[in-house]
Amino acid sequence: MRIVVPGGTGQVGTVLRRALTAAGHEVVVLSRRPSGPGERAWDGRTLGAWAAEIDGSDVVINLAGRSVSCRYTLANLKAMMDSRVESARVVGEAIAAAARPPALWLQMSTATIYTHRFDAPNDEATGEIGGSEPGVPGYWSYSVDIATAWEREVEKADTPHTRTVALRSAMVMSPDRGGVFDVLSRLARLGLGGPVAGGAQYVSWIHDHDFVRAVEFLIAREDVSGPVNLAAPAPLPQRGFMRALRSAWGVPVGLPATRWMAEAGAFALRSDTELLLKSRRVVPGRLLAEGFAFEHPEWPEAAGDLAARARRQRRS
Repeated sequence: MRIVVPGGTGQVGTVLRRALTAAGHEVVVLSRRPSGPGERAWDGRTLGAWAAEIDGSDVVINLAGRSVSCRYTLANLKAMMDSRVESARVVGEAIAAAARPPALWLQMSTATIYTHRFDAPNDEATGEIGGSEPGVPGYWSYSVDIATAWEREVEKADTPHTRTVALRSAMVMSPDRGGVFDVLSRLARLGLGGPVAGGAQYVSWIHDHDFVRAVEFLIAREDVSGPVNLAAPAPLPQRGFMRALRSAWGVPVGLPATRWMAEAGAFALRSDTELLLKSRRVVPGRLLAEGFAFEHPEWPEAAGDLAARARRQRRS
């Protein structure tokens, strides 16, 4: 198959490109700064010569959007919104204008669209969309606004011959340098991987191999469209999540952090505490109902596998 991946140079794009290429597919990445074979230039906002890559392709997987690993300033929040909405809109325009439109458009979204909650998991059928939770910072609602605006562009697109799926993805865990697993592992190895603000908030995640397998599953299943949660079936509280990660690295102790310590740490890392404190209890209702079998459903085993792969990569 010919697969076009707008915004495919980040961590998730690297994971997908590597796996899909190894499986024999032709992968074309659209990037603002193309730097190698198989990469084409685009600006993520306007139609251009890049649209010819989509015409005649089989699948488009749009991952474009400014990284959420940043301080949530007004300027950064606006950049996060604009980069997602504008790229989704122009991908839809390219598909609508194609003489031979792709059969499938997989549009990246996020599990952050769901409410901050502890009491029950969020699946696609019964999950609650967030944005109005009491007792949380008001700016958290902007992340939900971004996610809903992102998905709305897909719904509005005039693409009747192209099946669309919104990938409401949890954190994709891979051993690659610079990814979320790498960052959390460094904290754990430094002895800083303890509970944050009590650690009761849920962490949703997905192993990189299962992420790729889920994408391949959705490509093959021509009867599945709409929002799909890409998350392992066993989210767990942050204190248990970090305990399992420390165990995978052989680190017996992790210092706990209060909320203000988390604020200081996030500031030092140029990130935001929403990524640490929001309870994301998300489960893959549709994938499980459609018969998808996870290879890594539980975090302790998944963390052990990822840590072993990271060690091998460092030695090679």
